[in-house]
Amino acid sequence: MTDQNAGLRVPAEGERWRCGGCGNLTRFDVTRTRRTTEYWHFDLAGDHQVEEETVRSEAVEAVSCRWCGRSDAIEVVDRAAADTSADPAAG
Repeated sequence: MTDQNAGLRVPAEGERWRCGGCGNLTRFDVTRTRRTTEYWHFDLAGDHQVEEETVRSEAVEAVSCRWCGRSDAIEVVDRAAADTSADPAAG
C-alpha cells in the first residue's frame, strides 16, 4: 500500500493546492504536525498571548478535498495558471 499523500507539502508563495478529481482550489481538510518555539506573554491576570512564533519543522500528513473527499488527487499547482472556472465554488 502506498501513502497517497507522500511528498505532499504546504504550497509555497505563488502556488496553491488543486484537487485533480473535481477541480477544487479553495477548500481542503489538512492534517499537519508542527514543531514551534513561541514567546508567550502573560498579563497579571494570568491570560496569555503568543507574541512570536518560529516554526522549527512542519509536516503535512494528509490533505483531502472538502468537496469530493478525495485525498489521492491533491496536487500543488502554479497559482497564476490554475483554472478557477473549474472550481466547484465558482458556480
